[in-house]
Amino acid sequence: MICSVSRRIHAVSSPVLRSAAFYVPVIIAIALFVLQSNGQLSGGLQPLDTTSPVTYFIADGTGQPGYRASDRQLALWALQAWQRTAPKTLQFVPAAESVALVRLYWTESDEGGYGEMRPLLVAGRHGAALSIQPDVNSMGGDIARRIKNDALLRESIVYLTCLHELGHALGLAHTRDFADIMYFFGYGGDIVKYFDRYRAQLHSRDDIPSVSGLSAGDISHIKAIYTR
Repeated sequence: MICSVSRRIHAVSSPVLRSAAFYVPVIIAIALFVLQSNGQLSGGLQPLDTTSPVTYFIADGTGQPGYRASDRQLALWALQAWQRTAPKTLQFVPAAESVALVRLYWTESDEGGYGEMRPLLVAGRHGAALSIQPDVNSMGGDIARRIKNDALLRESIVYLTCLHELGHALGLAHTRDFADIMYFFGYGGDIVKYFDRYRAQLHSRDDIPSVSGLSAGDISHIKAIYTR
């Protein structure tokens, strides 16, 4: 998908793979060498342990630029979209932050990044910490101008960012297919067109839970990882 609203890349830092954030075009080339085009596992991306339910925590982002209390629901809808399409071995349950395998936080923009996934190890189980930057007005350009007059476009971008980063948490890498939520814009896709395509399917915010944003390719990849 989404690789960005500016551009989304993987960056490598110390031993951790910093995943999929939106970046300004001038720094795309820095991380192209770590991309995989087939959506399979790569680098620090790993499937979650599903021998027991996968616990998750969605933080309150009060005080973060651009955050709205309703953003937590967007994150939950994104998580539920993956669960609906994944094999039944993948089950999510809420938990306290200290024990959750998947932890989603709302953060201020960092060097142009709008989303990031970092691996965690929780009581010996592989997990992930996600950072979502909800201040989409800082994107600039056509997107920022249009968001001022279209609240659903803003909701679409935040939802799809959560969906993309959760895909990384589940073990999915970037793809070359423009239809995928895991698509990387470094391959040349039109950012505005990407988000418009999803936004056009919505009549109201309440439509988001029924319009998953996942492609046939995304669903195939998640089933391949978690089918046993």
